[in-house]
Amino acid sequence: MSSHHIVRDDQEPALIIANGAACSKELMGQLLEWSPLVIVLDNAIDRVLELGIKVDVLLGDFDNGFEPQRYLEQQYPLEIIYTPDQEKTDLEKACDYLVARNIPAVNVIWATGRRADHTITNITNIVRFRDSLKIVVLDDHSKIFQLPKKFEKWYPAGTPISLIPVGTVDGISTKNLKYELNNESLTIGYRTGSSNEAEIDGIVKIEHSEGDLLMMECFD
Repeated sequence: MSSHHIVRDDQEPALIIANGAACSKELMGQLLEWSPLVIVLDNAIDRVLELGIKVDVLLGDFDNGFEPQRYLEQQYPLEIIYTPDQEKTDLEKACDYLVARNIPAVNVIWATGRRADHTITNITNIVRFRDSLKIVVLDDHSKIFQLPKKFEKWYPAGTPISLIPVGTVDGISTKNLKYELNNESLTIGYRTGSSNEAEIDGIVKIEHSEGDLLMMECFD
């Protein structure tokens, strides 16, 4: 796989490659094509290098005898970021790094699949960055991102859409979904908005008044 192109910082989202299940080479290639910055979490670096990808930043806590310096020759120039804080996941620390660099958006791959605890944490932790970083988590089956209080987007009829509350989300109203919500609440573990879909070709509108609401666009 070819390395990513060089573009102006902030022109396109950065890319974080975590250490979950791999996505297709097609999806990865699309994201790499215009990513100005590629960050790889430490435990994924060998898998990434096997694909011939140019890495800009290697980040992690480098535990279990991990030796980051040995990757410098293969990936020069390579920025190595040591993040020993055990109160945060490596993905959270990579997002903190982007915020510190004033990079406003990032796509994240290899963040789902494999261990369920990692998948759940990676998805729900999106909301921690709601005011500082636009995060989109992608795999071969879905695209996940946090919704603003008012959201509008055109979808073909039948597009699978799930609404995922992180905690409780109040005042949810929708238009052009098969199962509409009218000033209602969703709570994770009790009532969620999974397996909905666009009713007809056209604009889907989703509003909510309080809480953190994620959308998952599904590709069945």
